[in-house]
Amino acid sequence: MDIHTIIAGHQPKKGEGSDKTEVAKPIRNKSTASFSEIPDVFFDEIIINNKLSRIDISLLMFLYRKIWCQPNLYRVYGISPMFSIIEVSKILKISIDEFYQSLKHLEGFGLLTTIRSGQYFVRRFITKENDEKFGLTYDDFEV
Repeated sequence: MDIHTIIAGHQPKKGEGSDKTEVAKPIRNKSTASFSEIPDVFFDEIIINNKLSRIDISLLMFLYRKIWCQPNLYRVYGISPMFSIIEVSKILKISIDEFYQSLKHLEGFGLLTTIRSGQYFVRRFITKENDEKFGLTYDDFEV
C-alpha cells in the first residue's frame, strides 16, 4: 500500500474543510476601500494659494497620510516614521530626482520639513499659520 491510497482513504475530522485554502483566507480584502481624513484647509487654501504639481500633491498627501492617518509612534510630533526614498519613489511611481525636486519645492512653501533623510515633519493643518489658527501645538517640539 502506498501513501497516496492512504491519504485518499482518509476522511477529515468533523468541522475541518477539505479545502485547506479556506483556513488561510486573508483577514482584509484588498478590494475594501479605506479612508483618510484630510483637513478642508488643504483643499480650500493650500491647493488654491500654492502652485503645486501633481507630484508635489502626491508626495505631500503620501507623507500626511503616513503621519496623521495611519498608526505612527511620532504622530504627536507630526514626524513620519523612517522611509526608504527608493521605496517611496516606487510607490508614487516617480523617479528619485522627481522625489527630491518635489521635496525641495514643498520645503520652499513651508509645507514640510526634512528631519533627516527619510524622515519628515508635516503639520496637522499643513502650515504653521493654520496650526496656530486652530490652536495646535506639538508637545514643545518645533522645527
